[in-house]
Amino acid sequence: MPEIEISFDLSRIDFRTTSDQLMASYWGSTRSDEMHRRAFDNSLCVGAYIDGKQVGFARAITDYTVFAYLADVIIWPEHRGQGIGKRLVQALIDRPELKTVSHWSLSTSDAHGLYEKFGFETDGRYMRLERVPAA
Repeated sequence: MPEIEISFDLSRIDFRTTSDQLMASYWGSTRSDEMHRRAFDNSLCVGAYIDGKQVGFARAITDYTVFAYLADVIIWPEHRGQGIGKRLVQALIDRPELKTVSHWSLSTSDAHGLYEKFGFETDGRYMRLERVPAA
């Protein structure tokens, strides 16, 4: 399996490919590039890279203290099934500036199994994770 690099450097995000991937998804089909630009600028974004080429993306909408909403976790189709989504979710949950976040939530229609591995509980389409915040 190739080595996967995780980076929070927004300048490394391949905006064109990421926006296209999201607009091709069932949840992002009604969005525009402008919407993605604003969303990325107002979120904590993370990319996954193999040999310097982006292969995945995720973001958290957060107040950096109590609440975070996990959004837009997407892996490019040819790289799915390699654990990259897990790495992106783990990177966000473990991010030092989010250590006090006790309430995580998300919405999914098809990836419940991925998020359940992190302790998220489902209520239909919506999922949540309650955790004891670090000091």
